[in-house]
Amino acid sequence: MAAQTSAKKRKPIGANETFWGYIFLLPVILGFIVFTIFPVVMSFYYSLTDYDGVTPPKFIGIQNYIDLFTNGDFGEALWHTVYFTIGTVPLGTILAILVAVLLNQKIRGLNLYKTAFFIPVIVSYTSIAMVWQWLYNDDFGLINSGLNSIGLPSVPWLTSSAWAMPSVIIMSIWKSLGFNSVILLAGVQGVSPAIYEAADIDGANVVQKFFRITLPMLKPTVMFVMIISMINSFQAFDQIYIMTKGGPGTATQVVSYLVYMNAFQYFKQGYASAMAYILFIIIFVASIIQLKVSEKNSL
Repeated sequence: MAAQTSAKKRKPIGANETFWGYIFLLPVILGFIVFTIFPVVMSFYYSLTDYDGVTPPKFIGIQNYIDLFTNGDFGEALWHTVYFTIGTVPLGTILAILVAVLLNQKIRGLNLYKTAFFIPVIVSYTSIAMVWQWLYNDDFGLINSGLNSIGLPSVPWLTSSAWAMPSVIIMSIWKSLGFNSVILLAGVQGVSPAIYEAADIDGANVVQKFFRITLPMLKPTVMFVMIISMINSFQAFDQIYIMTKGGPGTATQVVSYLVYMNAFQYFKQGYASAMAYILFIIIFVASIIQLKVSEKNSL
């Protein structure tokens, strides 16, 4: 009798509950379809057409993709994107690890330091890029003024082909340092204090504990930060658009900026869509490779 009563209480989810569950999910599902799935599908369709955004698209097959790999502009922009990624991801991750370890120490005013490092994360890229553009100014920039005050010559930060990309890389590392440090700080704080206590008993010094305990335990978090940083670096646009407009010449013209120029300046929507899809494939393959390497190293 008790078993029958218990069975009556535990009724399986009926069709009515399932129906209302889907009704509540419907806004999210519709939003995902309309604002994600539909644009992705249409972008692939436009990549197979000659489309200027105004007149009806004309189907041309894979001609846009052929033009991409025979056009020197895309190859140059891809190299600049790789250069930017190589410049920001490894150095940015190393600095973030060091900051995370320092922020994990018991020092006075620690919350103030944490806030100072994280403030650039919550400020828009546009605002920060404009501030750094002023700092880099050849004539009255604060950085060149500081160099001149100690007898060093001014540096053409954003007006020289040799210095423009490193200048943007420095600003981008500074902007993302707070976010990466917070993620890595969580990983550092996840290491059990008992492990460090055992190392202290064995006579390990600070450097040995860092390389033998902290760094190995942080490996999954470091890989996560590197993958996120790589994806963001391949999609870099705001800082390029505000600070250099792809210049001087084409020295800082990355793929994302070239997509924008073709889509909204040259009105080559189909060509820009093809470029965006190639960029997506590159990011996807690079992310998979990083994940595979991470899995292999964790075995």
